[in-house]
Amino acid sequence: MMRLGSRGRAVGFTLALSLGLAACGGRPAGILVPVEYTVPGASVVEMVVATTRAPAKNLDMFSGDRGTTLSFAEIAVSIPPAANRKIGDVQWPKSVPGNPATDFVTLRADVLTQSAALDWFNKRVKKTPRRQALIFIHGYNNRFEDAVFRFAQIVHDSNAPVTPILFTWPSRGSLLAYGYDRESASYSRDALEKLLAGLAKDPDVGEISILAHSMGNWVTLEALRQMAIRNGRIAPKIRNVMLAAPDVDVDIFRTQFSDFGNPKPNFTIFVSQDDRALQVSKQVWGSAARLGQVNPEQEPFRTEFERDHITVLDLTKLQTDDKLNHGK
Repeated sequence: MMRLGSRGRAVGFTLALSLGLAACGGRPAGILVPVEYTVPGASVVEMVVATTRAPAKNLDMFSGDRGTTLSFAEIAVSIPPAANRKIGDVQWPKSVPGNPATDFVTLRADVLTQSAALDWFNKRVKKTPRRQALIFIHGYNNRFEDAVFRFAQIVHDSNAPVTPILFTWPSRGSLLAYGYDRESASYSRDALEKLLAGLAKDPDVGEISILAHSMGNWVTLEALRQMAIRNGRIAPKIRNVMLAAPDVDVDIFRTQFSDFGNPKPNFTIFVSQDDRALQVSKQVWGSAARLGQVNPEQEPFRTEFERDHITVLDLTKLQTDDKLNHGK
């Protein structure tokens, strides 16, 4: 079995991510309200959630507003039988309750105390090969339900032997809320650092892998930088950091990486020069380049990545249904 840090496993995660990304559309409220049953052949993905979002006032569980504390939940997602879906697809219910034969639906969605969330996690990670935890940090323009179903799809389609943890920050889930989302990502870095530090100290945890997408890379890198500055290095149990389509200025990444101390985790970066979303971000920020859009064969990037032992996978030629090419 390949380890999470291997090239093959990293590619598997990213293919699962790239195939599953889709823009937010109009969806019915209460999509995470649990259904009473699933169907034969369906798969179930269980995850624990840590979030800096504020509780929702409707049926959506958590909102796009910023919470004052780190909140926790446990969610079980039913995924339709293989015959009824294409790998990579998140099949959204057109109405509620959804049909587990054709739609992603929840079977459980419970808010937990921190203590209960830790109990849930420890019971499962002890039974996971090498006691591996995978933390997913989503990107810009993601509502709570987007993050939940997307992560369930990634875990299912990658067939990863991990205990899944979703860290979700207060994205508005709107294309027009880029500035708010960026500030919310920064707002959440302390909470993510605290979560990572707690997991690293947990004796039941063997190793930790991180998968971040788009703007989620910003909060991830900032949390790791804070941890390294505080402790002299990133916690040793954090073995693999996978940065997919990172919406981060290249120059800022250089300074963050230099602060990580030694030894560092295995870093894998997934880039695509035809990423239209990052092209817009580049124009918004007026920066020379976004990390997720660089050509790893050009200098100075080639020399820097080789020097720093960073694995870079160029997905420019990978064809997906994403018109923005941001889901690679």
